[in-house]
Amino acid sequence: MLDLARQERLRARYRAERPGYRPSGEVYAELVGRHSGSGAVILDAGCGQAGIVARARGNAQAVGLDITFEGFRETVDLADLVCGDLERLPFVNESFTLIASSWVFEHLARPERVFAEFARVLRPGGALVFLTPNAHNPITISTHSIPEGLQKGLVRRLYGRQEIFTFRTYYRANTCAGLERLLTAAGFRRRALYLIGDPTYLAFNELGYRLGVLFERLTDGWLRDLKVHLVGEYVKCQA
Repeated sequence: MLDLARQERLRARYRAERPGYRPSGEVYAELVGRHSGSGAVILDAGCGQAGIVARARGNAQAVGLDITFEGFRETVDLADLVCGDLERLPFVNESFTLIASSWVFEHLARPERVFAEFARVLRPGGALVFLTPNAHNPITISTHSIPEGLQKGLVRRLYGRQEIFTFRTYYRANTCAGLERLLTAAGFRRRALYLIGDPTYLAFNELGYRLGVLFERLTDGWLRDLKVHLVGEYVKCQA
């Protein structure tokens, strides 16, 4: 089984082998941290256990929203938690200075509605920071092709992830071009959008890890659009 702890060890190994490499989670956390100073009001949209926002919030106020907290509410390190639908956010206009969202966009059936809601509740000049899989990556393509019921079982067996953290995927906002189109239409402008690799997803053994490293080398050049993760920072346009 390739659990999170083993993946983190392998990422540390890859970083040692390749100076300058930064995992997507670190890049995402840094972007969140830039907007989490005193006076910030943060929405962790689809927060799950809200680890990164909880660590980065500093003196900011942070609210976590998810469709359900069944089975893990007691593990979420945020005081303010709201059950709600991303398509109908239960907040007044211009409530937040930052919306952070990790491992959520792939689950959006109607991302245009969600992004319109993000724009509604963000203050002008506020930021949207996200981390999501890249729909062009071969691993993403292969997992998306597996039937939902079988996918949950495989994720549990291969990665040790509980089924309560496994949701249906659509990948309708998971390419650079698609994100640019959808977010621009919702009233955002791009500040940064990164394609970031990760050699650990098939590293169930040494051969799998080495194949992952080889894939990263192949996608460092003109195949860069195949990197597994997208990390972005968009800003709500001023009125």
